[in-house]
This record gives sequence, structure tokens and C-alpha cells, in this order.
Amino acid sequence: MFDYLVVGCGLSGTTCARLLAEKGKQVLIIDKRDHLAGNTYDSYDEHGILVHNYGPHVFHTVYKDVWDFLSRFTGWRDYEHRVLAYVRGKLVPMPINVDTVNTLYGTGYDESSIAGFYESVREKDIEIKNARDMVVSKIGQELYELFFRGYTLKQWDIDPQDLDSEVTARIPVRYNRDDRYFTDPYQGMPENGYTAMVEKMLDHPNISILLNTDFKAVRDRVEYARLIFTGPIDYFFDYRFGRLPYRSLWFQFETHEMEYYQPAGTVNYPNDYDFTRITEFKHLTGQQSTVTTIMKEYPASQGEPYYPIPRKENRDLYNQYAQEAARLNHVWFTGRLGKYKYANMDIVVKDAMDLVTCLE
Repeated sequence: MFDYLVVGCGLSGTTCARLLAEKGKQVLIIDKRDHLAGNTYDSYDEHGILVHNYGPHVFHTVYKDVWDFLSRFTGWRDYEHRVLAYVRGKLVPMPINVDTVNTLYGTGYDESSIAGFYESVREKDIEIKNARDMVVSKIGQELYELFFRGYTLKQWDIDPQDLDSEVTARIPVRYNRDDRYFTDPYQGMPENGYTAMVEKMLDHPNISILLNTDFKAVRDRVEYARLIFTGPIDYFFDYRFGRLPYRSLWFQFETHEMEYYQPAGTVNYPNDYDFTRITEFKHLTGQQSTVTTIMKEYPASQGEPYYPIPRKENRDLYNQYAQEAARLNHVWFTGRLGKYKYANMDIVVKDAMDLVTCLE
């Protein structure tokens, strides 16, 4: 008899399992995949390069308690992610900053004058109704077309005018030359990778693990008192109200006989090619090698659920499932799939920590 069955070995389920085990609870954690760590799973390819099998994951957070919790299970490689965008045949910093503007327009703005440029190009007195409106209210139509419209169309297969404003609400506009993608106080890469970190998190005598195990195949065969479900909430309810839509991804890995393929960890391609970005893992991991592995990222309509599609009708559908979930006793839903929300890694861990705090 287990006190808790936790479904999903990603960061959300793993955090719940570890904290519950430390409270003396007997926990069984399961996953339908054959590995731990969910979408943060990383492994060494045949060339010895540590790659992120489900797309790049760069850890950053403003939450000291989240950082301190994970630091119990890993050391950190100091790393601040930098992203370039391929625009008009040039590689320019992303998010847009002073150097981005000067490179594209041949201007000489500095930190004291760049605000005037943004003010001159942004759309004013606009009622923000969608993702497009949010961007042009900050940087105007031309920069929106160069950096965001094409990328968003590829990523979502939906015009930004038909997506909620939240899609682009957090896009920063830099008034300086800071070319870091994130400015959070805590940033880094687990020194031995995410999988190694998760393995240590689940290394506890009160935790049992079952992989290659679907929840519905064991829910009536395993004795447990309480359930934490981090899988798709619509799957739990047998798609009673219909399927929640997601965008998926597929990845093309390439290894090249060179030290580095590109000058930054990630290069975005908003207007060229079918892929949205290329990630080069050696920038993230700090490995030394005469070869390098890159990953091209292609959005897709079918496959593993990655991104909840942010539209009102989808939120309304999720709310029907959330109402059903609220009627259940001793069952909790958390994580990106359980809550049908896109969340960075730190938020997933934070939500899991808060959930366990609320449990006895």
C-alpha cells in the first residue's frame, strides 16, 4: 500500500515524490516512457555530446527556494543563455536590444537614446486584443514582421492576430546592450545533466519507480491512498469533453566535424527555413570536443504534447476538466499537462513544492 501514486517522472512529479518521501510517505512514481526526467531528459549521443532529447532546457529562476531545493541534487555550471536571430542575412541579438537596432538600421543609438527609437516606431493608442497587438505596441510593425510574425506562424500554425496576447506579453524590449536571454538572478546548467539530477532526486528509500508503465494499466492494480497526476488532464478523464489541443515538435540532430557550428547556444530563424531554431549543445554543457552536435527544431501538429495552444476556447475546455478534477477526493493535478499551461521548469518545480506544502 502506497501513500501516494505520482504519475509522471518529469520535474513536477519528481519534486512531489521527493518531498513526500522526505515527509515519511511511501511513494510510487510511474512514467509511460522508458526513462526518467520527462522532457528534460538528456543523454550522450554516439559522439559523446550531451544532448537534450526533447529540446533545449536552460534553467533560470527568480525563486531562491527552488534554486536551493534543486541544488541539493546537482552542482551547477555557470551559464547565461544567449540567443541570436537570423534576420536580413545577419545574426543579431535576441531579445531586441540597442545592438540589434543599430546592426539592422545602421544607426548609432545608445542606452540614453534608444527609448526615442522605440517611441517613434511603436503603435500608439492601440487596444491590445491579441499577440500581434502586444508586440507592435512595444516595437512597431516592421520589427514585429522581422522577428515575431514568421516565428509565431511556424511555432503555432496560427496568425498572431488569432492568438491570445499572453503569447507575447512577456517578450522583453531591452533599452541597453544586455544580450542575455534571461536576466533572472539564478541561472545555470546541471553540471552532470538533468537526468543525473532527477536520478538523485528519486534516490530515496521511500520512493519506488516503474517505467514503461501507463497509468490506466495499473491504477486498479496498485494500492494507493492518494494520487498526484502530472499527465494530460483530458487523458485522465478519457477525453470526456474533447481533446485539449497542443503543438508538438520534432527534432533533427546533426553532428559536424568542427569545434563550433554557430556563435551562440541558440539561433532563431523567424523568416527562413521550416525550422524555428538551431541549438548547439556544447555551448550549454561546456564540453570540449573536436565535433559538435546541433538540433534543428520543427513545430508539428501531431506528436508529444509540448505547448498548450493559448486561445480562449481552449481555456474554456480546460476549465471543464478542472471543474471535474475539483470534485475528486485525494486527487491532485499539477505540471504543464495537468494544468494545461506552458510553464518554465522553475514554475513547474515551484507549483509542485507549493502543492506538497498543502498536503498533510
